Amino acid sequence: MKRIGSDIIVGLLAMLLLTACRNDDPIVYMEDETVDRQVETTATLAGMYVLCEGNMGTNKCTLDFLDLQGSDDGQVHYLRNIYAERNPGEVKELGDVGNDAQIYGSQLWLVINCSNKVEVCRAADATKLAKIDIPNCRYLAFHEGYAYVSSYVGPVGFDDDAPLGQVYKVDTLTHQIVGRVTVGYQPDEMTVCDNRLYVANSGGYRIANYDRRVSVVNLTTFQLENHYDIAVNLHRIRCDRYGQLWVTSRGDYMQESARLLWLQPATDGRLTIGGQLDISVSDMCLVGDSLYYVSNDSRTTGIVNVRSHSVVSTSLSQATELSQVKMLYGIKVNPVGRDFYVMDAKNYVSSGELLHFHADGTFDYKVRTGDIPAHAAFLWKN
Repeated sequence: MKRIGSDIIVGLLAMLLLTACRNDDPIVYMEDETVDRQVETTATLAGMYVLCEGNMGTNKCTLDFLDLQGSDDGQVHYLRNIYAERNPGEVKELGDVGNDAQIYGSQLWLVINCSNKVEVCRAADATKLAKIDIPNCRYLAFHEGYAYVSSYVGPVGFDDDAPLGQVYKVDTLTHQIVGRVTVGYQPDEMTVCDNRLYVANSGGYRIANYDRRVSVVNLTTFQLENHYDIAVNLHRIRCDRYGQLWVTSRGDYMQESARLLWLQPATDGRLTIGGQLDISVSDMCLVGDSLYYVSNDSRTTGIVNVRSHSVVSTSLSQATELSQVKMLYGIKVNPVGRDFYVMDAKNYVSSGELLHFHADGTFDYKVRTGDIPAHAAFLWKN
């Protein structure tokens, strides 16, 4: 009897210890919210992943999924924080600060900046396939079976002596790093155009001396080919169907204002600045001749025609719901139906919102997300 009692006491103590440990590191379970919208059976989209950054240092990056196929009830569903449930063996879940999310083939790639890693998952269900260690990683680009990851290289923090950044080349089949090339200071977004990788360098750690250059990497040789002096503190970059590059400058937050520039290929193959628009762009999405943008600084939205280089709309919607968005943080446009999603980061430390609008700007619905929804990737039906 004494031995049985001793075993019970030991067991109770173990349970208390486990409970105490779990309280120190709480589990955030997946939440399934039914959206009051019927599934469109003819739609080509299966759903959309939403990567929520989580405030830096909180280790609260989460992955959500908008299920447009529905379950047995025929309704749209929004699943919050699915990564932990799909990958129960991951102790720390996703990590600290989600910075990019893209689908390439059958794989979902997630850049987790301050955790210095890229997570590769199965796109169909977000089950983890691999982890790639890359320091201070930022954004993704893909081309002919390879992933390209921009990296600040050095640790997070303002430093005039911060090292030049690099772009890592990763085989998408083996998930092995197969090359690196040095570019400018603190490289951010990249785009592929005519077998060249164009990199927008920010120099964000060098406050008194921001970078101004777009770096050009030849993807055949994977060597740096050129630099182009464009504007201070570059961030986003996209290539349109005319071979033009659209680049955003965040300015220096003092004398030089933020702007949107377009670069045109010259007859000798070099790039020249075609012009600029005095628009502060937080995020943008290119569909056909239309460049949709949102600006958190000016709390505005709009559309630029990339062929005429003119602003054709200064508001994506007249709906009250759009005017009530607190932090315009991200936009994703369906290239088929032209309906679009706007991400609201709210106060950066609590749940955000995802708002859906029809192509004509009429409001459809909104759902609660994780902290700082910022990056989205469409999952298409087979």
